[in-house]
Amino acid sequence: MSKKLTDAQIGAQAKALGVEAAALKAVHEVECRGSGFNSDDTPVILFERHVMRQRLIANGQSKTADVMMAKCPDLCSTSAGGYGLYSVQHGRLAAATEYHRESALESVSWGLGQVMGYHWKSLGYKSLQAFVNAMYQNEASQLDAMCRYIKVNGLINALKNKDWKAFALGYNGKGYAKNSYDIKLANAYKKWAAK
Repeated sequence: MSKKLTDAQIGAQAKALGVEAAALKAVHEVECRGSGFNSDDTPVILFERHVMRQRLIANGQSKTADVMMAKCPDLCSTSAGGYGLYSVQHGRLAAATEYHRESALESVSWGLGQVMGYHWKSLGYKSLQAFVNAMYQNEASQLDAMCRYIKVNGLINALKNKDWKAFALGYNGKGYAKNSYDIKLANAYKKWAAK
């Protein structure tokens, strides 16, 4: 069975949200460059070292955070960045799980929607592991997580109205402009709407 997303699956999710399929395709394209899986069938991820520190503290692991910051600042830091290549992200995640598995899995943006693991509960998953399993299942499951995030965060109207600045702010936070996220979304939407 293919893990690839179909146009019918995108269309069904778009209809459920009440948005154009082209708008959902634009988010999909910009977030993960078109694919939710790597060539080895692992989900596309990005490990966030600053989130690892935040999650360790939130999970009552402050001492572990201090140890990690001293021993491996590439995995636990007060600052974002230091990502490295996409090909090393699963290795970084594996190294972080050696310190605290739950915090590590919560510190990753997952799949085609790049949804952070720590959102699992607010998105209605029964457990963190259920969320992770869904990210490994297929792109349709990854799209479902992305759509849940859009719903929970009140971004449907921004997507419906193609208010790319409002959507980018809600989906990616205040730093969206430095990566021209809103412009990339607008351009991707124009391309998909013309097809």
